[in-house]
Amino acid sequence: MMPCQIFGKQIFNGLLRKDVLFSSAFIIRFTLVFYGVYQDSTMLVKYTDIDYQVFTDAAKFITEGKSPYLRATYRYTPLLAWILTPNIYVTHLFGKFLFIAGDLVAAYLMYRILLLRGLESRQACGCCAFWLLNPLPMTVSSRGNAESLVAGLVLGTMYYMEKKHLAKAAVLYGLSVHMKIYPVTYALPIVLHLQSSQGPEKGNTDFVKKRKVDQFWQLFLRLFNRDVLLFAAVAGGTFAALSLVFYFFYGRDFLEQTYFYHLTRRDIRHNFSPYFYMLYLTAESEWSFSLGLAAFLPQLLLLWVISFTYYKDLVFCSFLHTAVFVSFNKVCTSQYFLWYLCLLPPVIPHLKMSWQRAAFLFLLWLMGQALWLAPAYFLEFEGQNTFLLIWLAGLVFLFTNCMILVQIIAHYCTGQVTGKIKLQ
Repeated sequence: MMPCQIFGKQIFNGLLRKDVLFSSAFIIRFTLVFYGVYQDSTMLVKYTDIDYQVFTDAAKFITEGKSPYLRATYRYTPLLAWILTPNIYVTHLFGKFLFIAGDLVAAYLMYRILLLRGLESRQACGCCAFWLLNPLPMTVSSRGNAESLVAGLVLGTMYYMEKKHLAKAAVLYGLSVHMKIYPVTYALPIVLHLQSSQGPEKGNTDFVKKRKVDQFWQLFLRLFNRDVLLFAAVAGGTFAALSLVFYFFYGRDFLEQTYFYHLTRRDIRHNFSPYFYMLYLTAESEWSFSLGLAAFLPQLLLLWVISFTYYKDLVFCSFLHTAVFVSFNKVCTSQYFLWYLCLLPPVIPHLKMSWQRAAFLFLLWLMGQALWLAPAYFLEFEGQNTFLLIWLAGLVFLFTNCMILVQIIAHYCTGQVTGKIKLQ
């Protein structure tokens, strides 16, 4: 082996040490936060996400004893505005530091899940590097977007589900649904996963014969086992308690902006969704609301099928759930990609796929975004009418995502990973 190859391998192995990897990821994100301060003060195009200013304005209303919903376009739980009140009292950058910390916490939870699944520390770090050194999570959190907090809650739920600590998992799950409504789609896989853990004994042949006759009835009965009831009670109680408290303080505005808005939302601005052009053209139509609701049907059908097919591997099932939910959603922006990318590192060790195929699929995913971004740029910055091209590019991106998911499913191997199994 050439000296340069040996040196390169030593650097690579050194980077996969947990302390080096996490420290490097923190330094990069920390630097990006202060780069954002420079760009915001010197350039026309701002680095900081517009949502961060919305969060800060809502937090300011909280400090004045007013409703955060006095800030137009604040459509999140008041809990987020309460958490970000140090933006007013301490420093405007507090929220960004919190979000990059959330990025690192999410990565640490990935690491712990991978260890539970049988990987060695260095291999687990190699999978976590996909998140820690990925420009998308780095940029989103350092620009002031709160997606990392939800990612941490979702991964915390998965981690405690793997450890069979159901009460802790349920608390985090209830909190994650309160923060962002999309994790509610995990409810069916979680219930099916919990009932499967208390299935029939292998030697019980009478049950097996009965199960062949009346499988769905037995499944229904097992939905009411102790684990399911405990999880439902704790998660539902957490969600209900938070909702009741904030409803008491902020009334119907809380329900409308935090939950109902996202169910009935019809965003006609350009985004990755295959539905955006249809919703744009029918914005003034009497059928607009009905079409918006009909857009949920493909999602519901696919999520139902995935739930009953892959519920035994909850992390993988949740990854597929989120990827399908985002790809077929009425609104889809690049920050939504983090919802499923945070669940990909624990899935990677189970993929019996060559590096060449994996790299090709990743390149396709990037090219699909680039194809969409080109006409989007001419629409947003040049004022050209490229709506049709954006919609066609969105359809291509949807097809690309579906193809990648098919490849992941085809090359996924269930069962616990041992230290000897690697991504080939």
